[in-house]
Parts: sequence; C-alpha cells; structure tokens
Amino acid sequence: MAPASGETPTMALDAYDPSAMRIRHSPGMAEWLRSQGISLAYTSYASGRLIVAGVEPGGRLFFNEQNYTRAMGLHYSQGELHLASLYQIWRLTDMLQPGEFANGAYDCVLVPRQAHTTGYLDVHELALDGGGRTIFVNSRYSCLATIDAEFSFQPVWKPPFITELAPEDRCHLNGLAMVEGVPRYVTAFNTTNTKIGWRDLPHNEGVVLEIESGEIVARSLSLPHSPRVYEGALWVLESGRGYLVRIDLRSGEKTDVAFCPGFLRGLKFHDGYAVVVVSKLRERSERLPLHDELMRSGAEPWCAVLVIDLKSGLISNFIRYEAGITELFDIALLEGIRNPVTVGPSTEEVLTAIRFNPEFASVDLEQ
Repeated sequence: MAPASGETPTMALDAYDPSAMRIRHSPGMAEWLRSQGISLAYTSYASGRLIVAGVEPGGRLFFNEQNYTRAMGLHYSQGELHLASLYQIWRLTDMLQPGEFANGAYDCVLVPRQAHTTGYLDVHELALDGGGRTIFVNSRYSCLATIDAEFSFQPVWKPPFITELAPEDRCHLNGLAMVEGVPRYVTAFNTTNTKIGWRDLPHNEGVVLEIESGEIVARSLSLPHSPRVYEGALWVLESGRGYLVRIDLRSGEKTDVAFCPGFLRGLKFHDGYAVVVVSKLRERSERLPLHDELMRSGAEPWCAVLVIDLKSGLISNFIRYEAGITELFDIALLEGIRNPVTVGPSTEEVLTAIRFNPEFASVDLEQ
C-alpha cells in the first residue's frame, strides 16, 4: 500500500473464482451497475461472508469476499461501510484518496479500522443517525440500541409491549427504517412479550411499528423484514410470502409490487429500482405461504441478488448463487463506486494497509 498520496496503492490479492461458487448473472447486470454509478456489498451470515461486486475496467463483473463470522446488517455512507457480525460491529473505511486506484483497477479499498465488541446481541439491521451514531436492531434484547464505550450496548428504544430488556428475543425485532437520519419504523414478527414467543405462532402476525408513537402502522404481515421509506410510501419485505410490498402511509393500504423466488431480507432503492437479496428455504418451510407461491408458479427458490424494476414489478437483473452459498442477509449500495475491494481483518493484506498524511513525513516531531 502506498503511504502517501500521489503514489499508486498495490495489493497482493488472492484470486476469487466465481466459478467455484457457481455464480450466474443476467447479461445486463454489469451494464446496469455501470449505468447507475453504483456497486454492491452484501452479506451471508451462515457462511460468514462479506461480498462486494463491481465492474472491472474490462466491463465484466468482479467479486471479492472476506470472512466475518455471522455477517449480517450493512450500512454504507461516504466511504465507510458498517457491518454487524457475531459479537462485533465493524467500521471499514476507504483508504484511497480521490482519484486514486489500487492495482490500477479498484476505486475503493475498504479496510477494517474499528471493531466494537458487543457480545452476542443477534444484531440485525443497522444505520447511522444524523449525529453519526450507530443505531442497530438488538434482536436478542428486543430493542434498538447504540454503541456504548463502557457497556455492551446503550438502549435507545423498545416496543411498548416489551416490559423489560432480557436476552429472550421476545418479538423478533429485525428491521429498521431511517428517515432523514432519524429512526422511524421497525419490523417485528409478532407483539409477544415472552421468551421466543413468536416462534410457534402463526406466520402472518408480523407488524411495522412507528418508533415515535409506538403505534402499529401495518399488521397481519408474514415475517416482515427491512422496512424502508421511498417516494412517500412505506415499503417492507413480506418474507413469509416472498413479496416486496408497498404500504400507503395515509390509508394503510397494502399493495404487492413484486414476487421474488426466495426468502427475502435486505432492501435498498435506487432511481426507480429496488435491490433485494433472497435465500433458499430452510427446513419446515412448507408452513410458509412462500412455499405455496413457489409451488403454484413452478419456480425453485433462489439464493441471489435481485434488481426489481418498480414500474413493472419484474426482475430486470440478478446475481445468482447456484452452489457454495444458500442464504444472503443484507445489501448496501456503494454509490459513486465502480469497482470496490475489501481487506479482511485476518489477511496478510491488512498488515500493509497503511496510509498516513504525507505532510507528516517532513515534520520534525522532536520540536
């Protein structure tokens, strides 16, 4: 790695062979990323992977992955990627200066700069608020929380039906919607107040809660995830049914926008498109409406990144894993980045991922 601006960083990267994972993608996926000016980061918690996908100078898709145990929630903003793992929340920072390229190909090199140890909280989605605080869904303790310098977490909010903070995953709080830097909505599988009380109940009692009032703004949802506000509407992934759903915030009317062949989690919007990730079904999936939807359509469940055209409700592009990975959890869009790469915390590359201000090189530190 170059220590100062003006030099070109170089990296000794292990080759990543998509064929080993049997990745298949739509013919237009690379061009869609290029035309939108974005690249992707997504996680697989069962296999413990953070994966980035971009477009290399030759115009082909490029993939890079690193190991993070139980990698789940993601948030990207202004050159920083925040990642939730089994017992830590990571901050990865782009080490390149504007206009620099690593190895003449990568316009973003995300290096782990900070890891906050929380212990096992089953952290799902996370985001940064307007003050730069990391806000995360602490599913194990049924609350929203933030990082604390002394304790494992600092509670920020809990649903009104949760009477105490206990490591019992009482309602399976999981998704978080931010609006202008403020936590606005969350999703939960149920409104139960007992230890893992949601697990053996019907799968169509999920809710969206407004954080400020604590009121339920949408109910009778099947295993909802990833609430978002986009173009004046509330959106949610009804994972138990396999549908991207739009909810009118005034009337509460629910509209199915797109069916996706798999268990949905992770949702981002960009210029009239929704980008989601889907996973293959687990055991006991025959209890879910999604199983019936797949049977009716004759489709098999995918493990994939899907790009949905919101005007038509159709899948316009995809990256599909046919072997090696069976589930994905969250996705982030890296706006303004064409071809990113990441450096893992336990790799040889992290030993040389060193940058410092070149002005320091000529400073007399003994003065």
